[in-house]
Amino acid sequence: MIKKEKKVKVLRIEKLIYSLIIFVAVLIPVANVFSKALLSESNIEVEKLENKIKEQVGINDSLNMQINELASLDKIQAVANQLGLSYNNDNIKLITTE
Repeated sequence: MIKKEKKVKVLRIEKLIYSLIIFVAVLIPVANVFSKALLSESNIEVEKLENKIKEQVGINDSLNMQINELASLDKIQAVANQLGLSYNNDNIKLITTE
C-alpha cells in the first residue's frame, strides 16, 4: 500500500492571521523600546527643569537677603547720614503689600 501524502491547503484567512500574529509579535517589543526611550527623554528634561528651578530659588533667596539687609534701619540711617539727611521717626509711614 502506497500512502499518498495529503497536501494541506492554507487558506487566505489563515495566512492573514499568521501575518498579523508575526506583525504584532514584532511590533510590541519595538513599541516598548520606543516608549521607554520617550519616557527617558522626558525624565531628563524634567531633571533639567528641576535643577533650573532649584538654582533660581537659590538666587531669589540671596536677593531677598540682600533686600532685607539694605532695608534694615541701620543701613537706612547710615545712608541718610552720608547724604546729610536727618532721621525723623514722625515722617515714617509703613506700607504693607499683603
